[in-house]
Amino acid sequence: MQQIQAEIEEIRAQILALQQERASLGVENVVLPEDDSPSAIASAYRRHARDKSQLAAEVKGIDDAIAALTAQLDRKQAQLAALQMSSKQQSIEQQVESDRQRAKIHADRINELAAELANEVRSLKAVADELSPNYWRVYYKPFITGFQTISVPHVRSDRDVWTIVNRVV
Repeated sequence: MQQIQAEIEEIRAQILALQQERASLGVENVVLPEDDSPSAIASAYRRHARDKSQLAAEVKGIDDAIAALTAQLDRKQAQLAALQMSSKQQSIEQQVESDRQRAKIHADRINELAAELANEVRSLKAVADELSPNYWRVYYKPFITGFQTISVPHVRSDRDVWTIVNRVV
């Protein structure tokens, strides 16, 4: 990418040099001779036409070179833009992959905690099932209610989309 940027700067410098050269070649006026004789005037105009044709050809060559360099500059800039877009896309993909790995760590931890929590809820339910008949006799009410709706989160993935679901314990 740096090579292309260097080439672009080189092309721009060359275009600027050609533009300055073209500006310095300005068109000269016809220098009329001191005597006003017809042959001297005709000779002066012929000499100016010969000089002007050479100058016009040189200006045309500079203009053609500027046009060719401008086209090359446009191609190089398009190539640089495409490389930058590709680099940016790769950068985004790398960031997504890095963030996905971080998310996986958290999801694994959530699943681990959910499994522990499910075991604790089952243990509590077992204790409540043992205690409940006697608790009813003493306090005339249940010890714990709501075990049918106890759930814990669980993170699952189909590789592209992750889903958090509630698993009933």
